[in-house]
Amino acid sequence: MTTRTCDVLVIGAGAGGLSTAITAKKHGLDVIVIEKDDCFGGTTAFSGGVLWVPGNPLGNGDTTEAARTYLRNETGACYDDAGVEAFLRYGPQMVEFFQRETAVSFVPTLYPDYHPQVEGGVDGGRSILAAPFDIRALGADMARLRPPLKTITFIGMMFNSSNADLKHFFNVTRSLTSFVYVAKRLLTHLKELALYRRGTQVTSGNALAARLVKSAQDLGIPMLTGTPAKQLLEDKGRVRGALASHGGQELRIEARRGVVLACGGFSHDLQRIRQAYPHLRRGGEHFSPVPSSNTGDGARMAEALGAKVDIRLQAAAAWMPVSKVPMGGGREVAFPHLLDRYKPGVIGVLRSGRRFTNESESYHDVGAAMIEACADSKETAMWLVCDRRTLAKYGLGYAKPAPMPLSPLLRNGYLLKGDTLAELARNAGIDAQGLEQTVRDYNLGARQGQDLQFGRGSTRFNRYLADPAQQPNPCVAPIGEGPYYAVKVVMGDLGTFDGLRTSVVGEVLDANQQAIDGLYAVGNDRASIMGGNYPGAGITLGPIMTFGYITGRHLAGVDQGLDSAAQAREVA
Repeated sequence: MTTRTCDVLVIGAGAGGLSTAITAKKHGLDVIVIEKDDCFGGTTAFSGGVLWVPGNPLGNGDTTEAARTYLRNETGACYDDAGVEAFLRYGPQMVEFFQRETAVSFVPTLYPDYHPQVEGGVDGGRSILAAPFDIRALGADMARLRPPLKTITFIGMMFNSSNADLKHFFNVTRSLTSFVYVAKRLLTHLKELALYRRGTQVTSGNALAARLVKSAQDLGIPMLTGTPAKQLLEDKGRVRGALASHGGQELRIEARRGVVLACGGFSHDLQRIRQAYPHLRRGGEHFSPVPSSNTGDGARMAEALGAKVDIRLQAAAAWMPVSKVPMGGGREVAFPHLLDRYKPGVIGVLRSGRRFTNESESYHDVGAAMIEACADSKETAMWLVCDRRTLAKYGLGYAKPAPMPLSPLLRNGYLLKGDTLAELARNAGIDAQGLEQTVRDYNLGARQGQDLQFGRGSTRFNRYLADPAQQPNPCVAPIGEGPYYAVKVVMGDLGTFDGLRTSVVGEVLDANQQAIDGLYAVGNDRASIMGGNYPGAGITLGPIMTFGYITGRHLAGVDQGLDSAAQAREVA
């Protein structure tokens, strides 16, 4: 057995783990990071790379009181007074710190809060985005950066999460400016593939992960991939390190200050999610796009020492409607439905053929509505439906807009087609009369740009990812002549909300709400302060990096008194 020593051992190399490690190292501690997978980045590398940080230095006109009011309204009975106060105080500091001291850089976005009509909500300024990054700066570690989720790239090329970037790809056949923009991107990407066998100009969550890795590199932090933690080491009531496996050998890492769990939550812990997810409890399915290594390792190791994962929030996870894309050989990959639901002319229906929600709400809200609408059924699913013009203009799920071919997706059954609505319904296994009546009812208002049933387009967030060229309502257009197309959508997630209970600074608490000495949790291993709701773009990564920053400072002896809501307000 090999033994190594450090001040802080971080288990996990996503945004939570790396932000903690970088902060602790910057404050003078000796840090080691170990990662179960063979690559860095965790769920962060698959994400949009957006952080929700009220009062951030890139935004404008926000107030702490407004953000506090919004979070109180959004989280309801699950409002975490101490956690919210710490987040609002240290979030802007975290952004300034990483921009000033590391290779991490952010750019502003125009994302509105997801519920801007709620008191305290705003129409923009709280969400920031990781700036694009050239991963050649990572040197040999470029090969250890997790690639982006395959289904949301085009021949491996990433799209930026900003609306300004995406609109060029949707307008490529209608605008010379967009055509030139996309052509340049494609040529650059093809050159990168020829030279490096992967795109090197990365965006979104891949850029954030790469920038964090670069920052850790610059600080000389050892990052051991392919190194799963097996057991926490405890002596005289204190966690003093962990046993891991590296290169086929046992590795003992002793940590003088503490061990930080950053293992990504329990999205693929089948036993736990069967208990936590309502659609699985009634016999349905779940298909998560997050890394398959997120199997709840951190929770299990902590529970062995008396900690507890309570399933107590409004939702146990951040819901994400996904479709299953066949990749050959019986393999399927999740496609997250981030964009198509907002486009005019696309509706979502249940097996009854009926609509059940405003399709232009956030992925989490639509997912929650799916779960509720299917409460009396074993299956939790919807079908996104559109006509040929809409599909050609915007695409549908993994099916790309014209002129990309549809025949491969029709052959493998991903994309369903019917010359009439009744034929589409038969092919999809949904009620034909229900679908025909739904389209008639929807079109009555849609011809005037109205959604008479669910009010699509009524908020700025609804309209943000829609089509501004569609007037008077960028979210609503009638469903016209066939042929018609559909994609089946099931439930997935972007990561878990429920997790280990911790103090504000990240100390893992036991069943008696006492800190387990020397043990900390960050990222999705720690219960979310959002109460199981999804208030805005980046409400996972914003708190994740903020509390990583807080935990790193605490381990280094900074802000030792930040333990209660009252003390959090005092420093504010």
